[in-house]
Amino acid sequence: MSAAALEAFVAEAGRTGNASSLHSAGRAARRTVEESRESVAAALGARPSEVIFTGGGTESDNLAIKGIFWGRRSQDARRTRVLVSAVEHHAVLDPAFWLAGHAGAEITLLPVDGEGLVDLEALRAELAAHADEVALVSVMWANNEVGTVQPVREVVRIAHRYGVPVHTDAVQAVGQVEVDFAASGVDALTVTGHKLGGPVGVGALLARRDLPLEAVSHGGGQERGVRSGTLDAAAIRAFAVALGEAAAAREERAATLGALRDELVAGVRRVVPDAVLRGPDPHATTPSGAPARLPANAHFTFPGAEGDSLLYLLDSAGVQASTGSACQAGVPQPSHVLLAMGVSETDARGALRFSLGATSTHDDVTRLLAALPQVADRARAAGLVAARPLSGGVA
Repeated sequence: MSAAALEAFVAEAGRTGNASSLHSAGRAARRTVEESRESVAAALGARPSEVIFTGGGTESDNLAIKGIFWGRRSQDARRTRVLVSAVEHHAVLDPAFWLAGHAGAEITLLPVDGEGLVDLEALRAELAAHADEVALVSVMWANNEVGTVQPVREVVRIAHRYGVPVHTDAVQAVGQVEVDFAASGVDALTVTGHKLGGPVGVGALLARRDLPLEAVSHGGGQERGVRSGTLDAAAIRAFAVALGEAAAAREERAATLGALRDELVAGVRRVVPDAVLRGPDPHATTPSGAPARLPANAHFTFPGAEGDSLLYLLDSAGVQASTGSACQAGVPQPSHVLLAMGVSETDARGALRFSLGATSTHDDVTRLLAALPQVADRARAAGLVAARPLSGGVA
């Protein structure tokens, strides 16, 4: 958490008051919540009434996917199709496939190219063929693994021609690239606090007031009746403070992180020449001139090495990175994002994502580059041993 967000959290956490209560302490908590709502709306180009506070990105995505699906289907029973990009976070993919298994939804995964960019022609074709059956489209603003910035405004233009609402998971994008709810035209947008210097366990779904949105949790009817539960005023205030800071410092921080990212990418290519950068080129831009890749993201695959081995060896050297892959039932799986991009399963297993943040420095990059060659060699050696067939009899 940033210093300002932590200070705000501690100050509010020391007060009593339920924002749904009518006594003086409750009204004070409500004031904190509503002032925070105004701050979040201002930072993201939305109206305060469009901000629904949640427990974080996963809850916001579930509310969007399930809530819009049920809301649209209640208006028209034919609306059973959900179109999502093949590289979405599991917080979008899993509720979509849950709807397929429990609520009669039909899921279409929109393909992506080799850099993780969604295929707009496939979207057009799906909508042209099934417009009357589509409940919603969900395409993330920027990918959490390879950093690809998606053409969200074009997705909106295509979908809205057919009267289909669009949700976008902007968890990774907010604070790194410009995110404006109203200007983008999206109908619902997910944001979370812990990616911005705020606390874990708080976020928001921005949703147009006229968007059909059914409740996923039920109870006291808070947050427009679609997200019941006592509001965490301390976390909400800290989230609003962190988001305001991130929005104000975005351009300067993006330039700083982008320069560090470029240093990291060039260094990895120098010390491990066969490492492959995945996602758009760091200096590529969209047709509008915006960055095609998040400034804080560098994602590589290392041939012959397992991502988990790389991760643990780097961790022992004081470098914390991520494989970016899902782990189901304790068994590491190759990244669905890389597989959708056409990367082979073998290569996808050797993935590492390096993420930079507000506290990252040149020394951090130097430390990574010093440790990486030996780590890559040891991980490859471990992979060869694991792949070697056992000799002798059958145990």
